[in-house]
Amino acid sequence: MTPLIAHTGLNVTDLDRSLAFYRDVLGFALLAEGKDEDRRYAMLGEPGGLPLVTLWQQAEGSYDGGRPGLHHLAFSVDSVERIREYEAALREYGVEFAHEGVVAHREGGTSGGIFFHDPDGIRLEIAAPLGPEGAPAPHADAPTCGFF
Repeated sequence: MTPLIAHTGLNVTDLDRSLAFYRDVLGFALLAEGKDEDRRYAMLGEPGGLPLVTLWQQAEGSYDGGRPGLHHLAFSVDSVERIREYEAALREYGVEFAHEGVVAHREGGTSGGIFFHDPDGIRLEIAAPLGPEGAPAPHADAPTCGFF
């Protein structure tokens, strides 16, 4: 058996700002937080569950998609309606999207979602396996999640 992803750790510049985004906009529960010297962290996930995302306040500058490391972090939901709920909340928060509305993962595909950036510029995706049938695919010959 291959290893499964247990959680993803993200370096952030401002824990309070990132915590507000991941907790208040995306709906993650705060499971634990702490401090080591002048560095702070927060573990987020489902209430009473295991951490899914850990935010580490130990970065400077902004995310650089042109450097080795995390390309993007994708979250899965059960329906395109749920994606649209997140889209509305993210728009209200002022997030800029990489593509307009829900888009397909590939031309003619049945899966798709929304693509955007967190407060530090980290690329994020919220997708569903079914529902975006007929939605446009921004890239004809590559997965939508690859170039944004």
